[in-house]
Amino acid sequence: MKQLQENVIKVLEQIRPTLQRDGGDVEFVELDHNQVVKVRLTGACQGCPMSGITLKDGIEKFVKSEIPSIQAVEAVE
Repeated sequence: MKQLQENVIKVLEQIRPTLQRDGGDVEFVELDHNQVVKVRLTGACQGCPMSGITLKDGIEKFVKSEIPSIQAVEAVE
């Protein structure tokens, strides 16, 4: 589980520059026992009407393509 968590963090690091260019960011919060990644959207991403699309069509799609065992990526406050 620790190795998987480290891999998730590395994948999120690849996404961060794209979000940061638009004034937003993503923070890793946890990887639960169901292999669901919890993240916190910050900056311009926090409260943005498009954040749901960014999360599912951007972040989740990329994380799952890099680590197929991940079931979902969800935002937390």
